[in-house]
Amino acid sequence: MHEPVRIVPRKIWRVGSASEGLRSVPEETAVALTYNGGTYAVMMATPRNLEDFAVGFSLDEGIVKNASEIQSLEVVELDDGIELRMWLAPSIAEHLSARRRQIAGPTGCGLCGIDSIAEAVKPAAIVGPGVTLTPQQVMSAMAAIPPLQKINIETRAVHAAAFWTPALGIVALREDVGRHNALDKLAGALARDNVNATEGAVLLTSRISVEMVQKTAAIGASIMVSVSAPTALAIRMAEAAGITLAAIARNDGFEVFTYPERIAPRAPEHVNVA
Repeated sequence: MHEPVRIVPRKIWRVGSASEGLRSVPEETAVALTYNGGTYAVMMATPRNLEDFAVGFSLDEGIVKNASEIQSLEVVELDDGIELRMWLAPSIAEHLSARRRQIAGPTGCGLCGIDSIAEAVKPAAIVGPGVTLTPQQVMSAMAAIPPLQKINIETRAVHAAAFWTPALGIVALREDVGRHNALDKLAGALARDNVNATEGAVLLTSRISVEMVQKTAAIGASIMVSVSAPTALAIRMAEAAGITLAAIARNDGFEVFTYPERIAPRAPEHVNVA
């Protein structure tokens, strides 16, 4: 059984003296995503919520258009890794075979195996109008993440991706050693639960790179917020996709780089005075 966290021995040096102890560290496992018997990708990932990872990866990569196109999904434990074994309809499998690749990606690899510049910077999906949030809602949403990061509380070594709505708060949160994997897992969780992503925001604990914007656009969320900064290309991609990109989120505020009109204080209600 591949566990998401391991307890390892360590020697601790503090203030000039040494002591022995234990530490919890996240597991990193080779995960192969296969379709109709052929390997499409091998990613290093945290072995938890792997069904979500399989579905989200398939959607974000454009292999399928909706989760129902995956006819079967099996998580197969191997001695040296895990296989996410999926079967697609023959017509979809034939299309996939034209671009099948076999890759070995390092932790957090989001563009592994891409064989052209055009494919790497392909336009993201265009999102709809989505929701409008207040600054306080954004800060409250981000503040809700840390207590829910069970693996990170134990290890301090994994990323999280979450989905938040004004009505329900944190709807889903997924963790992984790879930031792209965490977002793929979130995409799969939302798709499997038929969550309407236009009703909330994607929240991240990692840097916002171009592929994170592409994945958020594929999910359909119009707002993404992160604790870290975006790249210049990510800002341009968010602008083109119609996504409000907010980053450098702290307890006392954040910065908005695109479509700031979706985040604004509510106008005070007009009161008639007799």
